[in-house]
Amino acid sequence: MGDAVPALLSPSLPGGPLPVRRPWRTGPLWLVVQIVLSGSLLLLFLLPILALFTYAPVSHIFAAAGNPQVWASLWLTFYASGIAVLAAVVFGIPMGYLLARHVFPGRTVVESLVALPVVVPHLLVGLGLFLLVVPGTSLFRFTQSIGFPVYDTIWGVVLVMVFVSAPYTVLASELSFRAVDSRVLEAARSLGAGHATAFLTVTLPLALRGIVAGLILSWARAVSEIGGILILAYAVYPGGPYTGPVTATISVYIYDLFQNGDLAGAAAVSSLFLLIAFVLFLVVRISERSGWLPWRRGELAP
Repeated sequence: MGDAVPALLSPSLPGGPLPVRRPWRTGPLWLVVQIVLSGSLLLLFLLPILALFTYAPVSHIFAAAGNPQVWASLWLTFYASGIAVLAAVVFGIPMGYLLARHVFPGRTVVESLVALPVVVPHLLVGLGLFLLVVPGTSLFRFTQSIGFPVYDTIWGVVLVMVFVSAPYTVLASELSFRAVDSRVLEAARSLGAGHATAFLTVTLPLALRGIVAGLILSWARAVSEIGGILILAYAVYPGGPYTGPVTATISVYIYDLFQNGDLAGAAAVSSLFLLIAFVLFLVVRISERSGWLPWRRGELAP
């Protein structure tokens, strides 16, 4: 009987039992594969950056750092992207909550429309917005009458940035709100908390980590935008909250240098911007690991 049990468990061929397959051991070989693949991708990220810093002499980078036009362009870029992120907070988070917690006719269509700006060419975005507010249209006259001009103003930059970046906040918020256990909300409501109180004290704190990750992605996407801005706000004139000189966003500024054949200048300004962006992301990571941000160490992964 003792010999019959293994025989039943082991299939056999007419010539005898099948050889027992040993499990594939993924030890050092699998680690080497991970290192090679990850290293290849890291090189793809690193080599173009090294090319920029190699092509631009250090003196050019210092010259760019002392150029008032460069700082005016950087200020406009960060100012407009900050407004765009604020708009993503005001409009994107409620939309993410609506999509996560409510079922309504046409929700699939709404979700598809929200994701559409992520994949469409951004020159198309700029063209569509330009045709919407081009001088002579009723919307152009309306925006002018309320003191909200769009074409070649900071509001045009913000409008393009919101269009291309807010979907990241909406999608991240939707996923974060869906991840909140509904039993926790039911417990809060059973203790007398209303819908608004449960959202502010339970749902939002639990979903905050993913929302912030989405906001960081939205900011990064807004700062890097160029396609739509080239059409709608190539040159930004003073007006509204922007009172600086006539300038352009940093991406358009670098594009102009490249178009004019100033490769060293374009590389120098690009290197300066990369250093600033790297420092900002480094501060976020250090803040995360030091416990200054409202989540546990290692949980933020934008």
